[in-house]
Amino acid sequence: MLENVLKRRKLEEQMRKEGRLPPGQSLTLDFPVLHYGGVPRFNEATWDLRVFGEVDKEMRWNWKDFQALPTVTQTCDLHCVTRWSKFDTVWEGVRFSDFVKLFGVRPTARHVIAHCDGGYTTNVPLDVMMDDDVMLAYKFDGQYLDTEHGYPLRTLVPKRYLWKSAKWLRALEFSANDQPGFWEVNGYHNEGEPFQEQRFSRRGGFF
Repeated sequence: MLENVLKRRKLEEQMRKEGRLPPGQSLTLDFPVLHYGGVPRFNEATWDLRVFGEVDKEMRWNWKDFQALPTVTQTCDLHCVTRWSKFDTVWEGVRFSDFVKLFGVRPTARHVIAHCDGGYTTNVPLDVMMDDDVMLAYKFDGQYLDTEHGYPLRTLVPKRYLWKSAKWLRALEFSANDQPGFWEVNGYHNEGEPFQEQRFSRRGGFF
C-alpha cells in the first residue's frame, strides 16, 4: 500500500514538472467510473451510429460496418472534472477527422452534439473535434471497452474534461448553433478546458 502511494506521488510530481498535470488535478493509477444514470445494454442487432444535421449526406452504420472502418491507435492523457488525471492511456478507434470525410460537413456546421443511450448529450466545437487526437473509440489498452467505460463506442476528446468524451454514443449531430448538453445546462462549463480549469459556469450552483 505504501509503495503504491509513493509511486503515485513520484509520478504525479513528474507529470507536474513536465507540465502535463492541469491545476487542481491529482494523478490516479486507477480508472474511476463516473456517469449519470444507468449503464445501457448493448444489442448488436439494433445498435447503430447515426450522423445528421449540417452534413452533406446523413448516414448510419451498424456495429459490423463501423468496425470495418480504418482505425488508429493513440496514447493520451485524461482529465476528469472531479480532479483526477490518468496519463499515457492507450486507445483505438476511428479518427474523427477521417470519419467526417465519409459524409462531408457543411460550412455552416460549428458544433458537434453527441447523443448517447440514456438521453445523455454533450457539445463540443467542431474545430476542437477536428484535432488529430479526437476519435470515436471502442478499445482501451488493447481490449474492447468495458461496458461501464462506454462500450461499444464513445467519443474521446483529450483536450477537454472527460465528461465531454461521451459514453455509449449513438449519434453525432452537426449544428450551426451551440446546444449545451446535460452537464452544461446543469452548471458545468460549456468549454471544459482542463488547463484553464473551466469546470463550472457562473450560472450554475456548484461553487
